[in-house]
Amino acid sequence: MTMKTFHIAALAGLTFLAQAAIADSVIYDMPYDGSVVFRAGDGSDVAEANCITCHSTDYIEYQPPGKGPDFWKAEVHKMIAIYGAPITEEDGDIIAAYLAAQY
Repeated sequence: MTMKTFHIAALAGLTFLAQAAIADSVIYDMPYDGSVVFRAGDGSDVAEANCITCHSTDYIEYQPPGKGPDFWKAEVHKMIAIYGAPITEEDGDIIAAYLAAQY
């Protein structure tokens, strides 16, 4: 690579970086269509308050039915430990019990 080619490539790269730095970020507002519905039961309010901040009920509905408490405890723990869901341990227990009973 010649020095002239290097300077042209460096200038092009800096131009691209400068444009990226001053570009406005875009914020998307997702429409709420009211489709998030949790099955009625003890703990549904806690599940709704915590779970829909990250995903719809589709994630829950698509799990195999009747998996039981151990499965749902592990799922809730994964949401907290791996995905960083801001759920307290107490709420996590309530959510897991609710999901095991309803799904």
